[in-house]
Amino acid sequence: MQNGAPTSIPETDRAKNVRLNMPSTHRPGSWPVMITPFDSGKRIDWVALDALIEWYIAAGSQGLFATCLSSELFHLDADERSALVRRVLSRASTRLPVIAAGAFAPNTTATDATGTPTQIADAAHRLADTGIESVIFLTNQFAAPDDNDATLLTNLEATLARLDPAIPVGLYECPVPYKRLLTPALTEWAACTGRFRFLKDTCCDLSQIKAKLSALHGSPLRFYNANTPTLLASLQAGGHGFSGIGANAMPHLYTWHCEHFAKEPGTARELQQFLTDSSAAVDTHYPHSVKAYLHLNGLPIQPVSRVSQNELTRADNERLRRFHVEVIDWEKRLGLASPFEALANDCRSFCGIG
Repeated sequence: MQNGAPTSIPETDRAKNVRLNMPSTHRPGSWPVMITPFDSGKRIDWVALDALIEWYIAAGSQGLFATCLSSELFHLDADERSALVRRVLSRASTRLPVIAAGAFAPNTTATDATGTPTQIADAAHRLADTGIESVIFLTNQFAAPDDNDATLLTNLEATLARLDPAIPVGLYECPVPYKRLLTPALTEWAACTGRFRFLKDTCCDLSQIKAKLSALHGSPLRFYNANTPTLLASLQAGGHGFSGIGANAMPHLYTWHCEHFAKEPGTARELQQFLTDSSAAVDTHYPHSVKAYLHLNGLPIQPVSRVSQNELTRADNERLRRFHVEVIDWEKRLGLASPFEALANDCRSFCGIG
C-alpha cells in the first residue's frame, strides 16, 4: 500500500471460514455498464431506456450495472438516479440481476465523491431499498487523492459497521473524480469480509489483475474486468467476466467470449484481437459514439449526452458503420443472433416503439 500503510491485512479464522463457505450471487459473464438515453432536451428518455434494457437482455447479458459512470452518474440528481434504478428493476429484475452505484453523500460532485461513513451507509440503505442485487461503492468515495490506503480501509470498515450486513456490496474503481485502485492486500481484505460480491476492476495491468485474483480466490467476491485488451488473459487467470464500455456496442460478443474462451481457445484468441482492435470505434467520443451506433442500427436512442457537447463527424459515423459490418461477420461466425434483430422482431410492441 502507499504512503506507509501496511502491505498486508491479517486474516482472522472467522474471515477464512467466511471466504471458503459463502457463495456468490453474481453470475460469471458480461455485465454491461448501462448508458442513460436522453431526449433532445437532455431529459431521461424512458421509452428508449426500456428498449435498451430489452436489447441488453436479447444479447445474453448476465447482469446489468445501472447508474455507473457510463450512465453519466455525476450528471444525474438523486431523484433521477433512484428513478433509473427502479425502472431498470421493473423491466429486468425477473430476468437479470441488477446492481447500481450512487450511494452518495449530499452534495457529491464529479470533482469530489467523498463522504462520511454515516452519509455513505445511509445512502446505501436507500439504494438497497430499491431491491437491487448489490450496492456498488466507488473506491474513491472513502478517501481523498492524497490520503493513504490506511484511511481508505478505516472509512470502508466504518461504513460496513453502519450498514445492514444483509446488504451485499461491491467495489468499482471508478476513474472519476479520480482513480483509486485497490491493492491486492485491500482486495484480500474485501474478500475476507464476506460482504463484497462484485469488483469492477479498471487497473488495466495484468500483473495486478492476477495478484487480485489470487487474493480473492475462494471468496464470494467476483472479479469483472473493465479493460478489453486484458480480458482474455484475466478470464484465463480465473476472472469472472467483463463489465466495460465495449458491452454497450457488442454485448453478445462479450457474452460469448466469457462463456466460451476455455472451450474454443483458438476462436477466443481471434475474437479477443477483434474486440481490442475495434474498441476505438466506440471509445472515441464516448458515450456519444455508442449512442450514435445504437441509433444507426435501430434503437430509439439519440446521440445526446449531459457529459459534453461532442459531435460525431461524418468520418466517425462511417467508422461506426464499418465496425457494424465486422460485428455482423462475427455474429455469423459464432452463430449468434443480432440483438438488434431480436429487438425489432420480438420487442417492439413490448417496448412501446414502432
